[in-house]
Amino acid sequence: MMTKILVVDDEEPIRHLLNRLLDMKGYQCTSASNAAEARNCIRDQNFDLILCDLNMPGEPGMDFIRYTLAEYPETAVVMVTAIDDQNIAETALQIGAYGYIIKPFESNEVMINVANALRRRKLEIDNRAYRENLEQMVARRTTELQETLEKLQKTMKGIIQTMALTVETRDPYTAGHQRRVADLACAIAKEARLSEDQILGIQMAGEIHDVGKISVPAEILSKPGRLSEIEFKLIETHPQVGYNILKGIEFPWPIAQMVVQHHEMINGSGYPQGLSNEDILSEARILSVADVVEAISSHRPYRPALGIDKALEQISKNRGILYDPDVADVCLKLFSEKGFAFK
Repeated sequence: MMTKILVVDDEEPIRHLLNRLLDMKGYQCTSASNAAEARNCIRDQNFDLILCDLNMPGEPGMDFIRYTLAEYPETAVVMVTAIDDQNIAETALQIGAYGYIIKPFESNEVMINVANALRRRKLEIDNRAYRENLEQMVARRTTELQETLEKLQKTMKGIIQTMALTVETRDPYTAGHQRRVADLACAIAKEARLSEDQILGIQMAGEIHDVGKISVPAEILSKPGRLSEIEFKLIETHPQVGYNILKGIEFPWPIAQMVVQHHEMINGSGYPQGLSNEDILSEARILSVADVVEAISSHRPYRPALGIDKALEQISKNRGILYDPDVADVCLKLFSEKGFAFK
């Protein structure tokens, strides 16, 4: 496509000279004697370059250039003027002009400025197009990654729910226990202002924290009487079994560690590792409190439900002894002030 240039100058000889020079180089030229005519020209067709005088009847050349660069940013502008003033030249360049030619000029000077301006214009247009394409590509890839992440999270949730259902199928007396523990643990985490990512990890771990019970005989899980010491020791293996099941799965969160630690107590009296205080993950300390509250308040084969008041009494009495004091305080606040209740 032929390069189109607009020459704006109130002196007809200058317009004629510039048109002749540009025509000889194969450019398509249009002339205007003032800014008003030039505005009509650029409204009707697109120009690659404008050569513009500074002092003309009506609108000054500098104002016309400001208008052009604002409304037609892909059009290059070079000033051609008899005013040899460094301040004016600097102003013209600052507002976006690509060059400043002083009259009388040499034909080579004009052609070099025109060639440089057109070359710079092309580079800027190409660079702008590259940035826009890059931004679109990044936005598209970001959307694709987000969609992939959502699919993976949905798949993970499906796997987690399937594992939870497997445990509850073998232990019908604790059906819903894992989900309710997850609900309370997430509520505690939100109230404690943990990150959304941490809360999601706690939810996932909460929903399968008893997955290790799959190794415990069903008759022990549903035994109505008091458990023997051997039977209780067997049940105490479920956090470690859960860890062994989950440790090979690359979750975005330390799910296996949360599961193995959910019966640890901050004074070291828990199991299976006898961890204490900061050696226990903060997420596991939350699960521990939520697990105790749900277990005490709900029915078990070996005893009827003791109710939420007894459960909260246990948390309050052992705050700072068995349970993280901050977690215990948040849990108590949820029930006493925030109206939390198990579904």
